[in-house]
Amino acid sequence: MAATEEFAVRRSARARRVRVRIDPDGSLLVTLPSSADEREAAEAVAQLEDWIASRRRKLREAHSVVARPSGTLPHLGELLTVVREPGRSRAHRDGERLLVPADERREAAVERWYRRSARAEVLLRLEPALEALGVQAGPISIRDQRTRWGSCSSSGALAFNWRLLLGPPELLDYVVWHEACHLVVLDHSERFWRLLESYRPDYRSPRDWLRRNGAALHL
Repeated sequence: MAATEEFAVRRSARARRVRVRIDPDGSLLVTLPSSADEREAAEAVAQLEDWIASRRRKLREAHSVVARPSGTLPHLGELLTVVREPGRSRAHRDGERLLVPADERREAAVERWYRRSARAEVLLRLEPALEALGVQAGPISIRDQRTRWGSCSSSGALAFNWRLLLGPPELLDYVVWHEACHLVVLDHSERFWRLLESYRPDYRSPRDWLRRNGAALHL
């Protein structure tokens, strides 16, 4: 790694140690505890040189897997052609086209569209899963979690990451069933994995895909 490696620094009152994060574009963010000396950021980056290089290599590989033509957006294995329309404020799908605002509102409108679509697609898959398992779920939320694709609370509330829609449909199928099974077994014990496998015997394939390539699922 070059001695002039660039990185951003932020301080956190909650941080107890120095943390180095690699964003999907390969840039570095170092989080420092409030009392830490600034030079600790550079020292941490230098110490993690091999890990950073390895992580960036994996990110490049993941980006190559999810690469798409310019002017398109992925949606559950399909490619939608993005069409910018002046005066539009809300993204809308029209067949194989995604109509979006032509101005600076575009990015926010596209994300809102994905969130709406994610809720509909999640419910489409969740309802039969709940019926098969004989359980009920709590509130359903759609989020943009950085490191989690789904979650289930002890109260039965479920959350799903809208970015799952940027990958093939089996990823969303897997995560929905994964979280639904947590309504029966909250932990990741052998009992949980046996339950999931009884309904989704192919769960390992999408799980491993997410582990390898999930970091590249960004607009």
